[in-house]
Amino acid sequence: MSIPFCLPLIDDDVIAEVNDCLTNTGWLTTGPKVRELETEIGKRSGTSVLCVNSWTSGAMLMLRWFGIGPGDEVVVPAYTYSATALCALNIGAKVAMVDVGADFNMDAEKLRAVLTPRTKAVIPVDIGGWPCDYDALKAVLESEDIKTMFQPANARQEQLGRPLLLADAAHSLGATYKNRPSGALADATVFSLHSVKNVTTGEGGAVCLALPHPFDNLAEYQFLKSFALNGQTKSAFEKNQPGAWRYDIIDQGLKVNMPDICAAIGLAQIRKYESELLPDRRRIFEQYNAAFSQKDWAVLPPYGNDVCSSSCHLYMLRIAHATEAQRDAMIQKIAEAGVGVNVHYIPMAMLTLFKNLGYRMEDYPQTYSLYANEITLPVYNGLTVEQVDAVAQAVIASAP
Repeated sequence: MSIPFCLPLIDDDVIAEVNDCLTNTGWLTTGPKVRELETEIGKRSGTSVLCVNSWTSGAMLMLRWFGIGPGDEVVVPAYTYSATALCALNIGAKVAMVDVGADFNMDAEKLRAVLTPRTKAVIPVDIGGWPCDYDALKAVLESEDIKTMFQPANARQEQLGRPLLLADAAHSLGATYKNRPSGALADATVFSLHSVKNVTTGEGGAVCLALPHPFDNLAEYQFLKSFALNGQTKSAFEKNQPGAWRYDIIDQGLKVNMPDICAAIGLAQIRKYESELLPDRRRIFEQYNAAFSQKDWAVLPPYGNDVCSSSCHLYMLRIAHATEAQRDAMIQKIAEAGVGVNVHYIPMAMLTLFKNLGYRMEDYPQTYSLYANEITLPVYNGLTVEQVDAVAQAVIASAP
């Protein structure tokens, strides 16, 4: 039995929605499907939502919105995909990495230790779909010593009075923290809608605004609609209406809007996310948990407790006391059994770009210890009970 690591869900509902876009709406770029998808995500997050063409562009958009650039500093966890850092590097900011806690997520006290007067934003990451401790992170950023140290450089920064808390929720659509939905846990949140995510548009992302008083989230959403379209006040769809051709350019924006043809895929999926897709992912998680819970070498990923519930994006199994070489040997044996697995993630400080920028892996010992014995197992809609069992048996057979 050959089992790939990941497959996108392309079912009859997706095909019908894409066909509707192609044959009935007369529109391919940003238009009615995008606005419908924003509405659907907003129902789940309780926020204003702007869809964009990737997580990275959405995060860059928000950092630019806050006026971050050369000379500023953005804090990210050492355990994440490189896009979390690249969104800041790509606009000229510097990145400070902080080691993580045992749950793979940013540790609030470690965060406090790296904040400086140059810090303008903090980007925690909900690794695998498990939410960070947002109240603890906010408590650090809202403490009087950090607010006093903060040096605002524009009106938005003065209004917030502290570093921006920008959640990297690429994995956590559908997760909850203290009965609050992902998307509403930070000042702003960016979901990923990439092909491997729980809900996909092929490529894409969604920015959720939950800015505190006195910000007007709806007004900021309206600005961001233009800011994501070269600063243009009307989309092509809006200009296409009779007599509506006139527009303005109000800021030096980016071109990161989502096309309708992409939004159609996500729209078909999100309409049945809570009723079908997320429960199916939980079923897979629970089947893996049942298979590994009695194995003394298995460290199961966080799944749910009185505080958090996971979106079940990644099943990040750890092999207790295994070395990196032993983990790699296990992956080879699992691959020989026809099962695709992965590792999330190679720490940034081990990658050439970041090594050349001066980051050292020895500065992030917890990150390395988590990475060295981690194996990510397949979790996607359409994975059968028999396939999940075959994956589990292949892992068990490869264990040291």
